[in-house]
Amino acid sequence: MSESPASGTADGATQVFVDHRELLFAIVYNILGSVADTDDVLQETWLSWTGRAHRTPLEGITNPRAYLVRIAVNHALARRAAITRRRETYVGPWLPEPLLDEPAPEDSADDRAQRSESVSLAMLVVLESLTPLERAVFVLNEVFGYAHTEIAEVIDRSPAAVRQLAHRAREHVHARRPRYQAHPRVRRQATERFVEAALGGDIAALMEILAPDVTVWTDGGGKASGGLRPVHGRDKAARLFAGYATRRSTGFDLRYRRVNGDDSAVLFEGESPYAVMVMDLTADGEQVSGVYIVTNPEKLAHVRRDEESQETGVAEGERA
Repeated sequence: MSESPASGTADGATQVFVDHRELLFAIVYNILGSVADTDDVLQETWLSWTGRAHRTPLEGITNPRAYLVRIAVNHALARRAAITRRRETYVGPWLPEPLLDEPAPEDSADDRAQRSESVSLAMLVVLESLTPLERAVFVLNEVFGYAHTEIAEVIDRSPAAVRQLAHRAREHVHARRPRYQAHPRVRRQATERFVEAALGGDIAALMEILAPDVTVWTDGGGKASGGLRPVHGRDKAARLFAGYATRRSTGFDLRYRRVNGDDSAVLFEGESPYAVMVMDLTADGEQVSGVYIVTNPEKLAHVRRDEESQETGVAEGERA
């Protein structure tokens, strides 16, 4: 698409926004870690953009993409304060809202590529420890490849200040999460082994697949099952999953889906989503080092049961 709007009309402004919506969604989601808040920020961005279009002709904007990214990022930074306040009264561990890779049939290849830029759930947890500006700089630079000079214009800082923010963020992230990526096939196999052991209450298999220092986070938000603190260590984690499997007498439908770019498990009770389970692996891909379970129904509201795209099968009551 040309970087210059086709017209200064409301229809022209709408088309420009629609053409960039998936990119804006991906950037804002990685800054906020919340689908609901991202949707709100995109609505605010749309209102700011169309308000600008009504005041002055859009032909004066030579780079609509950069203009929209700047509006969206600054609205996202403002939204971080509200998210922080919510976190202060949140019940139990807080996890980012899982983003299922469920592109609509009419999405273009570019739309699907932009949506896939979401970082893993485990990485989003690490990004929560950054300041809002550090996180925005990290996302724009490391995930989307923006140069420091471009980011400086987006967040209204000097290039030198952006370089310093980028350096601090990169050091912090890499100290907590060294760079490695298990092969997709290895990850899929490890994920399936873990889920079958966990939902089947197979202690021996769990002890084999869980890393000694594994940590389990369960985010129920006080609205669904979930511990008040993370569970650390293989023995405690194995007992947790064994008890969980024993308590569940009803059947689950188990669907393997890609969540934030990773193979993960989604559990349904009837038509309603019950939990999203995302596993983080050790560097060799042989064991599970972290388990992130989201059961808060507010964070699963956008999760749909898709009957037509099942390539992995269904797990019923005997596996629960």
